[in-house]
Amino acid sequence: MMNILKKLFYGLYVLMMISVISCSDNNDETTVGETVLTPSQILSSTPWETTHAKNQNGQPVPLTDTHVTNFVGFAYFKADGTFTMYNLDDSPKMHGDWSVSADGATRTIIAKDANGNVLFTRIVKITVLTEQEFTYRIFPDANDPSVYYDIIHTPTTHPEP
Repeated sequence: MMNILKKLFYGLYVLMMISVISCSDNNDETTVGETVLTPSQILSSTPWETTHAKNQNGQPVPLTDTHVTNFVGFAYFKADGTFTMYNLDDSPKMHGDWSVSADGATRTIIAKDANGNVLFTRIVKITVLTEQEFTYRIFPDANDPSVYYDIIHTPTTHPEP
């Protein structure tokens, strides 16, 4: 009988130690099944809506301000490298091709007309790119980097028109 109690006690001790070890505070390891997305995968993972803008002083700027209004709307970046953008009233804004640098520092769009001719290319500095926020910086005057606006987007469930 004493031998059975020793085995039972030993078994409970082992289970307690496993519990203590498995509840450690080590969060440095990636858990099984966790996927790390590339910057391009993050941008194409959801539709984005312009929700805020801030100036170089961190002050809010109305989305109707003439410095930011051209950058406001819904953006749909597709995994195939194409995009479409719409104004907040769902009217078409532009479409074309897009890319993000491998390090996630810049986003490039190449806007095209209905015949596929390039209208313009815009490269912007990305300041935040997570699954919850996409923010890029615009400079109204390329010769004056002290004046800028951050255009802030958040994911939306708004269907593409």
